[in-house]
Amino acid sequence: MKKDYAVVGLGRFGGSICRELNNEGMEVLALDLDEDKVNEYRDIAAHAVIADSTDESVLKELGLGNFDHVIVAIGDNILSSILTTVILKELGIATVTVKAQNDYHEKILRKIGADHVVHPERDMGKRIAHNIISNNILDYIELSDDHSVVEVKAGERMSGQTLVDLDIRAEYGCNVVAIKRDKDVIVSPMATEEIQHRDVLIVIGADKDISRFEKNLVVEDE
Repeated sequence: MKKDYAVVGLGRFGGSICRELNNEGMEVLALDLDEDKVNEYRDIAAHAVIADSTDESVLKELGLGNFDHVIVAIGDNILSSILTTVILKELGIATVTVKAQNDYHEKILRKIGADHVVHPERDMGKRIAHNIISNNILDYIELSDDHSVVEVKAGERMSGQTLVDLDIRAEYGCNVVAIKRDKDVIVSPMATEEIQHRDVLIVIGADKDISRFEKNLVVEDE
């Protein structure tokens, strides 16, 4: 089932999330008070709207309550960030991810029900976007502009199959460099290694290949 995403705040961080979700084929509603920023994302997001996210009636009118995941990426206005988060949770949104300015801001966000709190100084937009798309994606690390390492939980599509069965290298151009299984780490696993449910695979490859791998084997309907 395809999920609906909204990004509130189109600064550098929110814009990065919006672009990456769009690159992954997701439909995104982008909101900001700044008309110039909204215009910048009209050709990137499925919908880009000038809106005050602290106005509950506006968010209701936009149908935010029907979205699966909303990312609050508001800049330096901590009050707006907090009020927006409260309203979104009251609207019944299942998952709200919020950008925190500092540790104190994070504590408040967690107390008011934010599901995930991120610090953009520590977490890249690309990494967070991939984590947002699927709970099976644990981490995403850029090696260069075009190559990355992704850490994923093996779901039902992979469970019980060997690396030969999945043929990840031939099918997707990626390499499984290690498998974490409970407290053990299998480095350079044999092609005959059978993947168990909830194994953690460490996969390296070109971004375009990793994206195909994620969409076909990692992202599962929830």
